[in-house]
Amino acid sequence: MAETAAPDFGLWYDFRNPDAGRSFSAFYAEVLDQIAWAESLGLDSVWLTEHHFCDDGYSPSPFVLGSAIAQRTQRMRIGTNLIVSPLHDPVRLAEDAATLSLLSGGRFDLGVGQGYWAREFEAFGRVLKQRPSLLEEGVELIRTAWSGSAAGYAGRRYRLPPLPVTPVPETPPKLLVGAMADVAIERAARIADGFLSTQNVHHRSYLDACARVGRPADEARIYAGQWAIVAEDPEKVWASIGEHALYQLNEYISWGAFGPPESTPRFTDPQQIVDAGAYQLMDAGTAVPHFTELLRSTPQIRDVHFWAMLPGEPVASGSERIAYLAEKVLPQVRAAL
Repeated sequence: MAETAAPDFGLWYDFRNPDAGRSFSAFYAEVLDQIAWAESLGLDSVWLTEHHFCDDGYSPSPFVLGSAIAQRTQRMRIGTNLIVSPLHDPVRLAEDAATLSLLSGGRFDLGVGQGYWAREFEAFGRVLKQRPSLLEEGVELIRTAWSGSAAGYAGRRYRLPPLPVTPVPETPPKLLVGAMADVAIERAARIADGFLSTQNVHHRSYLDACARVGRPADEARIYAGQWAIVAEDPEKVWASIGEHALYQLNEYISWGAFGPPESTPRFTDPQQIVDAGAYQLMDAGTAVPHFTELLRSTPQIRDVHFWAMLPGEPVASGSERIAYLAEKVLPQVRAAL
């Protein structure tokens, strides 16, 4: 049966800390305080992402962070957007996800993607061109592990002898897949419980792919990551934090997130980012009708989440936007829906 619950609104964290004067232990503590406080304001979810070998400490261990968040919150859903699953043993992913689901009272969902950064694949001894099959077989093996089956698994990339993987989750996490290319989106429609989207640009592609693979539209689920600054005076805020966005996006470009890094141009200044639509600037008067219409026109969206802060931005600065979102935007959107 299709879900009918109202969509969740949440926060997205990468735990990047390029500020050399801020210790990671203090930064982690401050962000965990922020997440617990955000729950008290009515935010519904928190999403964690993963990369490795980054000078700024981009979160390499989302399950550990998720466990800490589970202990500091009571009702927030915790998800990954996303884990680069081809870098991992899928049995370990299944075990870690099951454990986090049990620790959180069933509040965890596992989002994965095939990845793109050659440096990570080389460092972990994986072959970049094999990432589609590594992702797909990994999803199959994770589901087998969560079922408690002792049948084992035999594929091109992975094998598991006939052994049960325990403990099994009492509430199996949703297994979500992120993608941006058409073939990867179709794969997500076929193998995943839901689609992790970026900037809302691939929703139609995903829904069309669901139709092609026989998934009814009312059973499709979208978890929509936003690249938006929502504030009372977003232009003033952007003048303060735009350089952090410039760092964030140019790092992703250099890793190959948006195509071959040698041929993908970098942004040269924060205004160019806004002009290109890579970030949207909104106050409540713009954000309320925008997100109301987005959710009305695409009822398959189950969650909308925003970057809590940009890399290097003070936590308190991000908290100002979280408070504005919670007080001036979300109640009006919820009421309109």
